[in-house]
Amino acid sequence: MKRRVVVTGLGAVTPLGCQVAEVWTRVCNGESGVAPLRCFDTTKYRVRFGGEVSGWSVAGYIEPRDEKKLDRFTQFAIVAAIDAVKDSGIDFSKYDPFRSGVMIGSGIGGLWEIETQTERLLTKGPDKVSVFTIPKLIANSASGQVSIQWGLRGPNECIVTACASAANSIGQAFRTIQYGDADVMVTGGSEAAVTRMGLAGFAAMRALSERNDDPPRASRPFDRERDGFVLSEGAGILILEELEHAKARGANIYGEILGYGMSADGSHITAPDKDGIGAAHAMRLAVRDAGIDPTEVGYINAHGTSTPLGDAAETSAIKSVFGEHAYKLSVSSTKSQLGHLLGASGGVELIFSILAIRDGLIPPTINYTTPDPTCDLDYTPNQARQRQIHVAMSNSFGFGGHNGSLVVGRLRNGIPE
Repeated sequence: MKRRVVVTGLGAVTPLGCQVAEVWTRVCNGESGVAPLRCFDTTKYRVRFGGEVSGWSVAGYIEPRDEKKLDRFTQFAIVAAIDAVKDSGIDFSKYDPFRSGVMIGSGIGGLWEIETQTERLLTKGPDKVSVFTIPKLIANSASGQVSIQWGLRGPNECIVTACASAANSIGQAFRTIQYGDADVMVTGGSEAAVTRMGLAGFAAMRALSERNDDPPRASRPFDRERDGFVLSEGAGILILEELEHAKARGANIYGEILGYGMSADGSHITAPDKDGIGAAHAMRLAVRDAGIDPTEVGYINAHGTSTPLGDAAETSAIKSVFGEHAYKLSVSSTKSQLGHLLGASGGVELIFSILAIRDGLIPPTINYTTPDPTCDLDYTPNQARQRQIHVAMSNSFGFGGHNGSLVVGRLRNGIPE
C-alpha cells in the first residue's frame, strides 16, 4: 500500500521577495516583480527587463568563505531550503540520515559561472579558470549542497526537464516517500538564468516579451495581446514528509500531495503540441493517481507563460481533461506577477497552490485586459478572489515537450477532504 505524503515546510526566493508570507501577500495583491534589469548592462539587448531577485544577500544563511564556492542558483536553493526546514520545525539530527533525501531540479544550472569562467578562459588563459568552476556550474550542485547542509544521506537526484524540472523533482520525491525509500524529502527547483547569455539566448528565439516600455505589464498570460514570457529567477523548496512521521513529531501540515502525472509532447523541441495532447495526458494521470474525480479540482495554477502558442495549448488541454467542469474551475497564472522562473517555477507555483487551499484565496492573473477567444476559461483576471477549494492542480511544461502536473489537497483529521 502506498504511503501518504504531506507538505510540512515552505521556502521561496523570488523577484517579489524571499519570505513565503511576503511573496504570497504581494502576489495576491497583484504586484509585479518584473522591472528593468540592473544585474548587467542591457543597452544592446532586444529585451532589457526581467524578474530579478534584487539586492540578493546570503547573510545569515551562508558563511562568506563558502559563498564564492556556490553559483547563484545554488545559493537560492540553499536559502529557500533553510527557510523551508525552519518552517517545518524538523531537526534532522534526531532522525536517520538515510531516511531523508533531496531532489532539487534546475533547467540550466550554473549559467553565471559558465559565463564568468568562459570569459576568464578567453581573456586570461586556462590556468586562470577557477578550481570551483565545475562544482559550481553542474545542475546537481543545488541538490548536492542542500544534502551536505544537513548531512542527508537518503535519495538524492537532480531532474533537468527545462521548465518542468521542479514539478518533476517534487513528483519523484513524492513517489520516493510513497514507496518507502525515504520519510522526508527536501524538494523543488532553483534557477538563475537572468544572465547575459540567458537573456540573449531566449531573446534570439523570440520567446520573450519585448515590452521594454512597460515591463510590469509585459507578462500577460491568456490575454490576446500577449507576446512572450518574461525571464525570471528564484527558487521554490518544499518539505515533503510521510504522514505518520509528520504527525508523530507534531508538525504543521499544509496539505497533502495527492497525485502526480508526467508525459511528453513528442513533437517539437520548443513549441508545445498545439492541442495540448501531452499536457492533457499529464493532467489525467495526476487526477487518476490522486484517486479523485476531475470535478473535485477547484483551482489550477496554470503553466501560463504568456506565449501565444503555450497559453492556447494549455487551455485546450484543460478543456480536454475537465470537460464542462473546466468552465467552473478557477484558473490563474502567477507568472503574470513573477515572470517565468524556468526550472524553479513548479516549486514556487505549488507553494501558491497549497496556500490558495489554506486561505481560500485564488491569486489573480494580472495584466489581463483583452480576452482571447481561444482562451475562454475563468483566469481570475486582475484581482484575487475568495473561494473555498479542497483540491488544486499545478501545471509545469518545459522545452523538449516535458509535462508535469501535481495535485494537492486539504487535510482534515488526517484524511484529505
